[in-house]
Amino acid sequence: MKIQSEINIGLVGHVDHGKTTLTKALSGIWTDTHSEETKRGISIRLGYADITFRKCLTCPAPQCYTTTLVCEHCSEETQKLRKVSFVDSPGHETLMATMLSGAAIMDGAILVIAANEFCPQPQTKEHLMALDVIGVKDVIIVQNKIDIISKERAMESYQEIKDFVKGTCAEESPIIPISAQQGANIDILIEVIQEKMRTPRRSIRKSPRMYVARSFDINKPGSPPEDMVGGVIGGSLIYGKLKVGDEIEIKPGVQIKKKGKTEWVSLHSEIVGLVAAGEQVVEIGPGGLIGVATKLDPALTKADSLSGSVAGKQDTLPPVIYEFTMKAHLLDRVVGTKEEKEVEPIKSSEPLMINVGTSTTIGVVTSARGNMVDVKLKLPVCADEGQRVALSRRVGARWRLIGYGIIK
Repeated sequence: MKIQSEINIGLVGHVDHGKTTLTKALSGIWTDTHSEETKRGISIRLGYADITFRKCLTCPAPQCYTTTLVCEHCSEETQKLRKVSFVDSPGHETLMATMLSGAAIMDGAILVIAANEFCPQPQTKEHLMALDVIGVKDVIIVQNKIDIISKERAMESYQEIKDFVKGTCAEESPIIPISAQQGANIDILIEVIQEKMRTPRRSIRKSPRMYVARSFDINKPGSPPEDMVGGVIGGSLIYGKLKVGDEIEIKPGVQIKKKGKTEWVSLHSEIVGLVAAGEQVVEIGPGGLIGVATKLDPALTKADSLSGSVAGKQDTLPPVIYEFTMKAHLLDRVVGTKEEKEVEPIKSSEPLMINVGTSTTIGVVTSARGNMVDVKLKLPVCADEGQRVALSRRVGARWRLIGYGIIK
């Protein structure tokens, strides 16, 4: 488990503010690999990149912080600090559900704000509120694109950011001016990440639980049956350990029709391979982003069809629920739009988009009694009592974040 990343750090913010470019500046990996992402120039799915932070023992701070094996300044060999997984979230307003799914596996976040645009832009505010709602506390603010603005505009932008984060979870967060495109001040950013974002304490004694954020069929089209391999799930182990040969259960599983009725059946399989930080391992613990190869029919895992599931040892996972009661905590105003309206109380019969862990579902309100709300789900979720869920309401043509609920 030594080769695993210790912490998951999200990159969030408005579309085209430089999240994917910053991921590349830190890790050397361009996370937009889907054909539509390449064509449109925006992130659509969650992107992942692992990187090892290192330090030169000869050079002074902050230039001693790097990701290279050999120091760029003195050519001395650098010392390993820790491995980090980056989760690159899409910033486009239509992909807010994907960002909320990613936030469920983030231990901390970097809020990327482009200095050449007024702050806050709609999704800058929406993403910061989302971090607050999900419960992500460790936030670092990056003031990007300082290479294309004047000194005066940089100072204006800094003040706009300070005013914007007042009263939020990022009020005391450091603001680091950088150019992701030119690689300027990346060493300072690494230093601040090392100082501010501590590796969380996680139990390896508990029965394993994994939030599934992606799932894949890794077989090439036209592969002969004898060469085909089972489906792969990707995500993060919240606690516990998994090893090759373990039997796992995946909930809610798949939908089947039985005697004219539709029901959900959990999936069971054996782990045949584990990948952490791009390397094959035999055992895996919490921390970082992992891939789990199974014996499942790859048709069940293709195109992220199992994203939002929960995986673990058989009979240890929470129940699959089709409806629940929650205590709702609403924001004062709807964020993500230029005209911010007041958040009205939740009403009976209205639909809500609900994010539970990495799962996204629609819930129809069957009863609303003050802040106690009953919802019936279109797609069931695997969740514990007391779990926090993000709530979004249809405002115009988009789902907008309005607060969070606690499952009762």
